[in-house]
Formats: sequence, C-alpha cells, structure tokens
Amino acid sequence: MSKIVAYLRASTDKQDLNHQKLELLEYARKKSLSIDEFIEITISSRRTSKQRRIDELLERLDEDDTLMVTELSRLGRSTSEVLTLVNSLALRNVRVIILKQNLDVSKHDMTSKANLTLFSLFAELERDFISLRTKEALASKKRQGQVLGKPKGTIQKSKFDNNVDKIKELLGYGLSMRKIAKVLGYTNHIALNTYVNKRKLKIK
Repeated sequence: MSKIVAYLRASTDKQDLNHQKLELLEYARKKSLSIDEFIEITISSRRTSKQRRIDELLERLDEDDTLMVTELSRLGRSTSEVLTLVNSLALRNVRVIILKQNLDVSKHDMTSKANLTLFSLFAELERDFISLRTKEALASKKRQGQVLGKPKGTIQKSKFDNNVDKIKELLGYGLSMRKIAKVLGYTNHIALNTYVNKRKLKIK
C-alpha cells in the first residue's frame, strides 16, 4: 500500500520545524490526504545527505509513494543536488509535492518537470546576480581606498596554540617535526611545520 512521507529540515530553529509541519498538515487536510510518516531533522544543509537523513528518506520511499516538503531548498544544499534527487524519485514513480513552489512532480507529468527546470535556472541566475553584486561592491570599496581582507601579518588562531610551549621545548631538543607531531598526538606534521614557520618558533 502506498504511503505519504513528509520531510522537514531546519538549520537551527526547532520552531521552524513546527511551522513546516503545520503547513504540511494544512495542505494535506485541504487535499484530503493523510501523511503517514514525518522525517524531521535540525541540521545545516552543508552536512552530508546521510546526516540530513536524505539517505534514510530514499530508503523509505517505494514506488507509488508520495514525498511532501514545504520547499525545494529543504531537500539539498545546491540546485543540482535537489534536481537530481527529485528527478530520481520521479523515475522511481514517487510523487513529489513541494508546497512553496506549487509543484506536484510525477514521472509522467512533463509540465511540473518543466517548471522544476525553470526554477533551477532562476536559482542559478539569482546566484550569478549575487556574485556579481558582491564583486562590484568589493571593487567599489577598493577604488575608495578601503583595505579588503585581514591586515597583512595577521596570525589566525590554531589548534597548535594550546601546545606552543611544549612545541618550543621539543624543538629545543632537536626533534624533527614528524617526531614532535607524534609525541603530541597530531597526525599532520606538515601542518605543524607550517605553524612553526609562521610563528617563527624554530631556534636558530
């Protein structure tokens, strides 16, 4: 028997999940649908598909099932990722309902698939505009004489800072970077070497 699965994702605010659930339940009520399962996660879109429970979602959806989501951006971290996911579900004969974009995508519905492609093009265009505006703003500041970026010589915090005294001590014994990294439990002696050089910790 086919089922309806709703996917809800928010970056940080738990209340946003409740808002999404209310939207989905209201839509289902109006369309005389019944949501069987809710998959909820509060996590950044930058996390892996497994961490975002997308892998779990794909495993739960079978042929003739329906996926409901409030908007396209909940499903992925990029336009291409979302498009690939939705198209793969349509090929499996899984219906995908996206409330905000007013899309109802199925394998045989060419109109909704065409609309989905248009949304992706608009999203790409908007990103291009944002990138262009950012570059223009930076160029304008540069022309006005503003110094961009961090001041020259700025030293960022490092994970090695906690052991800086120990590093100095081991350097004083003449140990190699590889051995110092091993003693202190670091796996990357090259990064440690870069840190020592930037901080000028080597004893001449």
